[in-house]
Amino acid sequence: MKKAVKKIDVDDKQIVAPDQTTNETVAPITKPKKFSLDRFKTKRLATIANVETLLVGLPLSKLGDVKDWVRLHPNEAEYWTEELCFVNVPIKGQKKDTLHLIDEDLAMQYLSGAKILRFRLALATKPNDVFFLCHVPTRNLDNSYNKTCVAACEQAKMKWLQLTSLKEQGIEDYKREFARDQDAFPEPKWPSQSLDELVQTTLAGRMIEDEDHPALLRLIGAKQSLS
Repeated sequence: MKKAVKKIDVDDKQIVAPDQTTNETVAPITKPKKFSLDRFKTKRLATIANVETLLVGLPLSKLGDVKDWVRLHPNEAEYWTEELCFVNVPIKGQKKDTLHLIDEDLAMQYLSGAKILRFRLALATKPNDVFFLCHVPTRNLDNSYNKTCVAACEQAKMKWLQLTSLKEQGIEDYKREFARDQDAFPEPKWPSQSLDELVQTTLAGRMIEDEDHPALLRLIGAKQSLS
């Protein structure tokens, strides 16, 4: 004869014990597990305060296109490049051409002068550390736009300013404005990364160093290798 059993709760667990009052066996009933948030607790340590986040892939812009207050890095020797050589390359699926660095010898060998761009890059920021790489003109400085832009870049080392085009008023120049309160925004917290690192990460894959580079082949209308 089978002994009858009954369920007993002990610390939320169930055990089966013989039932002394009946000969029937009582099937155990499984209780649902208690819900606990412990399973979802974070296991990784919190980010240490004041640890710098490395910048990757900064925007590139002319000062007159920013349309906001701007500062440029005050250390020109470390955070302004020398004059560099660039070309704009049409990229499939993108509305705007993409700026590429190019070895000047290659540019002079394969491209017309009108396609070759030359200017400096300087680390710049909008208020609250919105960093970008700013174009600094180096050619045609008798042009009013370029002349005003270079002067503004120099002044932006120490002051918040912005440029506004006067073209709609029939004037080929920029209006230079300074922030009314120069302490309206916090001083930039310039990154410790070198300018070389910032340019390298920004223009990764967009540096034309040999004649087989797909961007150069696109510019000269040459068939690209499918391999």
